[in-house]
Amino acid sequence: MGSNQAAMSFLTNLARAAFGLGASATILNYSLYTVDGGQRAVIFDRINGIIDDTIGEGTHFLIPVLQKPFIFDIRTRPHTFTSMSGTKDLQMVNLTLRVLSRPEVNKLPDIFKTLGLEYDEKVLPSIGNEVLKAVVAQFNADQLLTERPSVSALVRDSLIKRARDFNIVLDDVAITHLSYGAEFSRAVEQKQVAQQEAERSKFVVAKAEQERRAAIIRAEGESESAKLISDATASAGMGLIELRRIEASREISATLARSGDVMYLPNSGSQMLLGLNASR
Repeated sequence: MGSNQAAMSFLTNLARAAFGLGASATILNYSLYTVDGGQRAVIFDRINGIIDDTIGEGTHFLIPVLQKPFIFDIRTRPHTFTSMSGTKDLQMVNLTLRVLSRPEVNKLPDIFKTLGLEYDEKVLPSIGNEVLKAVVAQFNADQLLTERPSVSALVRDSLIKRARDFNIVLDDVAITHLSYGAEFSRAVEQKQVAQQEAERSKFVVAKAEQERRAAIIRAEGESESAKLISDATASAGMGLIELRRIEASREISATLARSGDVMYLPNSGSQMLLGLNASR
């Protein structure tokens, strides 16, 4: 009987010790939290509210039930969003903007108070569309292409300044896509066709002008040649013309002599040659 009571007492004490250890382990587990690399923590206290200090990387203690950690990712993250905006000349343009953002670390308690953990999703699309519409409205549709570096710089500077009001740091801002509406695209195509027609008309006019100048030069050359022949005839008489006739006859005779199908017979009435086909 006594041994049974001793065994029961031992088991009771063991159970109490195990319960105590379990309770201690549970309390210790809830009293610790870990902040990984690239993260920061903000502590919410049920009595004092958000604590102004930002907790860095590592394992930290807190008061269970009374305190709760909220983990922020402070690494740079990309965000992409689009905006349909109107230009200065009332053309609609579709732009895609990419930004790289991160929170300002020493302002994390304020960010949590005003925006919460999803601060970037709440702020960036709104201010991005606001800035894009304001900047695009300052340019004509064609200027967005010809002055794209200036447009991008203005968007970047304006958006960085606007995001700073919400304690958000932008490491990069870039316009990744730009497209126009169907009406403007047709207008651009028609303008290009008109320019091509104008260039072709200029080419036709230039060609006609060159042909006209060539005709004038050719006519001047023929006139000069005729004048030289006339002067030579006047100074040398008909001898030059007779010499040219003899040279032409000689060339004709040489050409006919090289032909195997031609027979040559002298004409007693003149000095001309008669060509007959040898096969006949």
